[in-house]
Amino acid sequence: MASAQDRGYNKQLLVLPFDHRGSFQEKLFGIKGTPTADQTKMIASYKTIIFEGFEKAVRSGLPKDIMGILVDEQFGTEVIQRAKAAGFSVSIPAEKSGQDEFDFEYSNYQAHIEKTNPDLVKVLVRYNPEGNKEMNCRQAGRLAELSKYLEKTNRKFMFELLVPATEEQLARCKGDKKTYDIEIRPSLMVRAIQDLQKSGIEADVWKLEGLDRTEDFVKVCNAAREGGRDKVGCIVLGRGESSEKVREWLKAGVNVKGVIGFAVGRTVFWEPLKAFKEGKISREEASDQIAKNYSGFCQMWLDARH
Repeated sequence: MASAQDRGYNKQLLVLPFDHRGSFQEKLFGIKGTPTADQTKMIASYKTIIFEGFEKAVRSGLPKDIMGILVDEQFGTEVIQRAKAAGFSVSIPAEKSGQDEFDFEYSNYQAHIEKTNPDLVKVLVRYNPEGNKEMNCRQAGRLAELSKYLEKTNRKFMFELLVPATEEQLARCKGDKKTYDIEIRPSLMVRAIQDLQKSGIEADVWKLEGLDRTEDFVKVCNAAREGGRDKVGCIVLGRGESSEKVREWLKAGVNVKGVIGFAVGRTVFWEPLKAFKEGKISREEASDQIAKNYSGFCQMWLDARH
C-alpha cells in the first residue's frame, strides 16, 4: 500500500485530454443515447486522429516523459494500447459521462482499471461546498472508496474538480459567470479541496479550472498540498475556452509552486475534427492542426516556466 510520502506526482504533466464521451458523440455527430457498433467505430476513428496529432507533436521535439493523454475505454481502446506500447503516460476516466452527480462508469470499476492498467485514474466531479449537501455527501462516499482502492493498488489519482455556481452565488454576481469565476470560485475551490480531503479523498494530481490571478493559484495549490501533501500537483484544464483565454490562465499559474502542467483538450482538437468531418480538410491535415495546437501550448508552457 502506498504511504502518504508516495502521494503526489514528481514531474511536470502536459496532458492532451480526449476522454469526452456524451458531449463528443452528441455535439460532433448528433448521436444521442447508446451508439451502434458502426457509430462506435467511427467515433473511435476520430479519437485516433487526435492521438496521431499528439504523436506528431511529441515527435516535433517535445519532452516525451512529461507528455500524456487522457482517453476513455469506450472509444479509445486502440489508442490506449498504442499509447502504452509507445511509452506515453495514459490516464483513463472512471466517471459516468455527462452526469451532474459523480458515479462510476462501471460498477466493477476495479476490473476495468486492472484491465487497462493506466498511469493515472481520473474522475470529473462537480462539487460546490455551498451546493446540495446530500449530493456532496453521496459523491464523497464513492470517491473515498475509489481513493482507498487506488492507494491500496499503488495507482495515481487525478481529480478533476469543477465548481459550478449555485443560483444564489450567481445572483450575487448579477448573473455574470465571469465575475463568479474571478471573485467567488477561487475560495470555493479551496474549501472544496479541504472538504474532500477531510472525507478521505487523496488526489495525486488535482485537475483544476483556470484562475485569472496568480495569488488564487497559490491559495488553491496550498490547499491541495497542506498537511504533508507536499508532492501533490495541480494541472490547469482548458474548459473548451478560446486559445487566448487558456493561455492567460496558464501564464497566471505556470510558475506557482505545485502547478505542474495542464490538460487542454477541446481547444486543441475540436475545430480540426469539425473541419475534417465537414470535408474541408483531410485526415492528415486534421492531425497536423491538432499537433500544431497542442505543441503551441506545450512550447508556451516550457518557455514560460522558470
